[in-house]
Amino acid sequence: MTDRPAQPSPSLTSLARVSSETLQYQQRADDQAWIDVIHRMDVVYTDLVRSQVELENKNDELENTKNFIQSVITSISDILIVCDINGIILQVNNALTNEIGLSSDEILGKPVSDLFSDNHKTLISDFPEHIRSDNIIDCEIDLVNTSNKLVPMSINCSARYDHENRLSGFVITGHPIGDLRKAFSELKKTHEELKMTQQHLVQSEKMASLGRLVAGVAHELNNPISFLYANMHALKSYEEKFIAYLDAIHNDISKDAREKLRAELKVDRIMADIEPLVEGSLEGAERVSEIVQNLSKFTTPQKQKKQSFNLISVIKRASSWVLNASSFTPEIIIDYPEDFALINNEGHVHQILINLIQNAVDAVKNIKKPQLYISIQKKHKSIEIYIGDNGYGIDPKDTNKIFDPFYTTKAVGSGTGLGLYISYGLAIEQCNGDLTARNHTSGGAEFILSLPLEES
Repeated sequence: MTDRPAQPSPSLTSLARVSSETLQYQQRADDQAWIDVIHRMDVVYTDLVRSQVELENKNDELENTKNFIQSVITSISDILIVCDINGIILQVNNALTNEIGLSSDEILGKPVSDLFSDNHKTLISDFPEHIRSDNIIDCEIDLVNTSNKLVPMSINCSARYDHENRLSGFVITGHPIGDLRKAFSELKKTHEELKMTQQHLVQSEKMASLGRLVAGVAHELNNPISFLYANMHALKSYEEKFIAYLDAIHNDISKDAREKLRAELKVDRIMADIEPLVEGSLEGAERVSEIVQNLSKFTTPQKQKKQSFNLISVIKRASSWVLNASSFTPEIIIDYPEDFALINNEGHVHQILINLIQNAVDAVKNIKKPQLYISIQKKHKSIEIYIGDNGYGIDPKDTNKIFDPFYTTKAVGSGTGLGLYISYGLAIEQCNGDLTARNHTSGGAEFILSLPLEES
C-alpha cells in the first residue's frame, strides 16, 4: 500500500484572504440592499408627497366650490328648499329664512309641509309622490311666516339625483308674487292714469284745434243763421199784414173793400212767398243743426260707435273749417269722388283730417303760391287719404320724430306739438288704421291716412 503524499494544509494567510473577500462581497450586497431600500423609500415618499399635494389641491377646490355654491345660494333672491325623498328639509337659503322669519336651524330636519298654509299641506305632501313619477310641479301656494301671515309664492318643484343618478329628493324654488301683484296693480293704475292723461290730451288738443277753428265754424254758422234772420224779418212783416187782413174780414167789410185791402197788402204775393220762406228757414235750421251735431262728433267722439258715413262730406267739412279760419286761402287741388261710404268713427276721422289739413296749411304759410292737394285711393282692404302741400317738406332728421308727443318745429307759442301725435294714436288705436308721412317726389310733405274698409 502506497502512501499518498500528504496534502499541504492551507495556510492561515490564504484562509484570511478568502474570508476577507467573502466578507467584502457580503458587505457590498448588504450595502446595495440598503441602497435599494432607501431608493424605494424615496419613491414611496415622493408618491406620498405628490398625493398629499393633490389631496390638498382637491380639498382647496372642494372648499372653493362649496364656498361658491354657498355664496350663489345665499345671493339668490328666490327661495330655495332642498328636501330628501320623504320631504324632510335638508337645506334652505337666506331668501326663505327672511320671508318666514325663522333661522335655518329652526327649519332643517322638519317636514317641508310645515312651512306652508293648511290649505296647501295636502299638495305639498304629494310632492314626493309626484317626484317619483318624474312630474314637475309649478303652482301658486302660500308660505306662513312667524306672524301667521300668508306669503303668496309661485313655486317650482323638480327632482334631485345623487352622483350615481339615483333619485335622492327634490328641490323647491319660488319667488314671492305679492310684490308682483302689487307691481301689476300699480302698473294697471299707471296705465289707467296714462289712458286718462291721453284722453285729457286729446280733449285739450281738440279744444286747441277748436280755438283755431272758431272763425271757420262761425263762418259755417253765419250763412244759415243770417238766412234765418232775414227770413224771420220777412215773416214778421207778413204776419202784420195777415193780421190786418184777417181783422178786416172779421169786421165784415164789403167785398170791394176787402179786395182793395188785399191788393194794398199784396196778400197774393205774400201767399206765394210763404212756402219758399218756410222751406229756406227749415233748410237753414237743419244746416245749423248739422253743424252743431258735427261739433258734437268732433268734441266727443269717444261716445260714438262705428257707423256708416260719407267720407267725402267729412273731408269737405274739415277743409272748410280749417280754410275759413285761415288768414290766407291756398289753392286746393282735389281728386276724389262725390260720395264714398265708410264705416268707422266719424268724429275721430274728422279730427285727424282737421289736424292734417291744419298742418298742411301751416306748412305753406310762407310759400308764394301755396297749394294743398287732397286725394283718396281705394286699395284692396283699405282706403288711403292723401293730404299734401308744396311747402319745404320734412327734414330727414325729423322723419322719426314727427309723431312724438310735444315735438314741433314751429316757433314757441305757435303749436302744442300734440296734433300729429294724437292723430297717429287715433288712427292706430281708435280707427284701426295707420298714419304715415313722407316727402313727395314733387316737393312738400305728404301724409297718408289709411282706414280699413268694412262691409255695412
